[in-house]
Amino acid sequence: MRLLLDTCTFLWMLAEPEKLSPRASAALSQSRIEVYLSAVSSFEIAVKAGLGKLSLPETPAAFVPRHMLRNSILPVVLDHAHALHVHSLPPHHSDPFDRPLIAQAQLEGLTLVTPDAAFADYDVAALW
Repeated sequence: MRLLLDTCTFLWMLAEPEKLSPRASAALSQSRIEVYLSAVSSFEIAVKAGLGKLSLPETPAAFVPRHMLRNSILPVVLDHAHALHVHSLPPHHSDPFDRPLIAQAQLEGLTLVTPDAAFADYDVAALW
């Protein structure tokens, strides 16, 4: 299984693991699982930290790569195909950060790890 972390899942995994569902926690603890973080999540973290909506112990530029390396999380780059696929998604979800994650999961065959129930309205594998 290949898992794509929603931004909040990544942050909870690091700072508040008790917020993860038992199913998500179990999946993330398996050694055979490939875990991915999108550049979209890095963008969201940078924007929210810059606006003062997210407090981190260090800059996003240090925080995200350090924790990706420490937790063996692989990167997913946002490319043109992903960005343009957002246009084909039904308007179930207006969050500008989540829609590209859905597009990436669909195009790359990834399972999204998210507590967001709105993801269920899309043709995307999700786990929580």
